[in-house]
Amino acid sequence: MLRNIQGINKVDSPALIVFPEIVERNIAEMVRMVGDVNRLRPHIKTHKTSEGINMMQAAGINKFKCATIAEAELLGMNNAADVILAHQLVVPKIERLYQLTQRYPNTKFSTITDNINASKAIGKIFHQHGSQIAVYIDINVGMNRTGIAPGENAIELYESILKTEGLKFEGLHVYDGQHRQADPSEKEAACNIAFEPVLGLIENLEALGYPKPSIVAGGSPSFSIHASKKDRDCSPGTNIFWDHGYKTICPEQAFEPALYILTRVISLPSHNKICVDLGHKAVAAENDISKRIVFPGYPHLKAVSQSEEHLVLEIGEDDQFEVGDLLTGIPYHVCPTVALHEFLTEVKNNEVTGEWQVLARRRKINC
Repeated sequence: MLRNIQGINKVDSPALIVFPEIVERNIAEMVRMVGDVNRLRPHIKTHKTSEGINMMQAAGINKFKCATIAEAELLGMNNAADVILAHQLVVPKIERLYQLTQRYPNTKFSTITDNINASKAIGKIFHQHGSQIAVYIDINVGMNRTGIAPGENAIELYESILKTEGLKFEGLHVYDGQHRQADPSEKEAACNIAFEPVLGLIENLEALGYPKPSIVAGGSPSFSIHASKKDRDCSPGTNIFWDHGYKTICPEQAFEPALYILTRVISLPSHNKICVDLGHKAVAAENDISKRIVFPGYPHLKAVSQSEEHLVLEIGEDDQFEVGDLLTGIPYHVCPTVALHEFLTEVKNNEVTGEWQVLARRRKINC
């Protein structure tokens, strides 16, 4: 796929190649699926770039989600209107978030909490500065990574937030990344069952006389389910680039891979093996070696070993490779793959046209 692109031979490997035209189509599909662009709050952890933010803003998306201070700052630098930092902050990140609110006053920042003491610590620092930060209660619906169960303890946390100086309650944050069923009907049933306690929590809050809270729900795997529910905002992330992993478990979502890996053959160690310059440092390696990259032009290639700078592939009997040959791959998990690269090589109209800096891969930009 990449070998016929004008200028590609001057691009060093390994490299990530981004196609803005496909990114635009993926963004348009996100908007189409949700129906109302104001219900979209995409997560920027996948692309971590100004270009990705700007393309979504051009499509009318004004609300975003992120996971790090650097991602939040990149959104502020690009005048994002509304940003949730979806990570419970502890010192010194609380102070860093306060500094963001001062440096980028045109952006409304908020964060999440699932613990009374943690929320009070956030409120204390903002109150000491004579300021206030909006918070969402992070609800655990089975992911069992963060969050508080949607029961009495969540109500207690809600009431504590209302009484804590420096905090303003904003809504409920519900991430259900555990729903990875490839069968869309099975995924929808599991998602709806897991979400029932959240609806029960809202009913209980209203019964106590509190206003109905807003909801930010889901990620990429469950986007198709939450997009059909009009009572919540949706937070897809991977959808902007897509990858082989989500293509496999989300057949109901019509997104296209917009980011490819360029790698080259650097050795022919034996008659049935080649080595390419794609090590742990260039593609996400948290999965089994069979689930790191796929090669659309050579789907039979089998990864047999990988180290920091090398990936050894078992080839077919009829394959004819030479040192220097270019291969095109799709990452199995694109988000951590992007974080391994300083920039993405942009291709438009079959020509290399520039670079996207992956600025928010850094732990710190300014604040």
